[in-house]
Amino acid sequence: MIFQEFNPIEDKIFRIIDNDGEVIDTKHFPSLDDDIILQAYKSMLFARTADQMAVSYQRQGRMYTYPPIIGQEAIQAASSFVVRPQDWVVPAFREMGLMLAKGVSLKEIFLYYLGNEEGSNFQDAHHVLPFCVPIGSQYLHATGIGYSVKYQQKDEVVFPFIGDGGTSEGDFSEALNFAAVWQVPIVFTIQNNQYAISVPVSEQTRSINLAVKSVAFGMPGIKVDGNDFFAMYVAYKEAMDYVRAGNGPVLIEAYTYRKGAHTTSDDPSKYRTKEEEQLWEKADPLLRLRKYIDKNGIVMSDEDELIQEYKKEVDKQFLEAENFRPYELDDVFNYMYVEMPETLIKQKTDYEQYISWRKKRK
Repeated sequence: MIFQEFNPIEDKIFRIIDNDGEVIDTKHFPSLDDDIILQAYKSMLFARTADQMAVSYQRQGRMYTYPPIIGQEAIQAASSFVVRPQDWVVPAFREMGLMLAKGVSLKEIFLYYLGNEEGSNFQDAHHVLPFCVPIGSQYLHATGIGYSVKYQQKDEVVFPFIGDGGTSEGDFSEALNFAAVWQVPIVFTIQNNQYAISVPVSEQTRSINLAVKSVAFGMPGIKVDGNDFFAMYVAYKEAMDYVRAGNGPVLIEAYTYRKGAHTTSDDPSKYRTKEEEQLWEKADPLLRLRKYIDKNGIVMSDEDELIQEYKKEVDKQFLEAENFRPYELDDVFNYMYVEMPETLIKQKTDYEQYISWRKKRK
């Protein structure tokens, strides 16, 4: 398996196409027909269009803080072709592409970033957990789910995601340790986009890479070019086969780059250079896959027309979210405890007084 061939201890990286869309590893090139490749590209293009529009909505003051996914679309697209309906997706907060493929609607995602908890009540998505903003805790959730799956002898695989910064959290190590001890069916993904807000990977770890952390916990690990759709697809496919065979978990480091800000409240120009951004621009996942499509004579729809169609759909779903009913105040406070503690009673009273004051001002 590729996990043995591309040993993270040797800091090897698994890559199938280069920045020009040329196949440099024919041995591992997957058997995918043209329709699947086009579908992958279109899903990546839709995710990027939605992402860019989400940033625009936030800049217009119509939505709260949002974490862009631009530059990381290949990871989402590749995993979406491997994850099955019964499998579990345990996201951090930069997995919009996979969540959309799993049945989460853009409207629900927009509701969440509009501060409405109805956005976490996925109507048509099966086995998808809500966004997890506390860094690292989703890995523990995933390990717990994996233990339950194994205990109940179900044919399900768990796909949790974390960023490079999250690997410095204790939750990361605890989750990997118990997942390996219990031999549960989990495909762990680290989306190494080079920065945890402003902190580069070099200040997160002294390890040669992040995939090598798998070795200490006794599971296979691999470093994959996260901007290479084909390499990510093969890695996920082999990982799925491995864990479904009862061999326990695996760890994938998807080596990518966050092209945008950490969130819309961040300014990346304060901690990274234009030269670095321009260098990574050549490895853009959409650009690379589009070059492969063009070089291999795959017939593609007019991209500008596609983007216009996507923009209409994104705007439609945002307007539905923007005009959705307000989140009920009682839902914020009433269901955490059987009997509401004094601290929450005071918070609720204070907020009710604020709402009353605001209405009088109008």
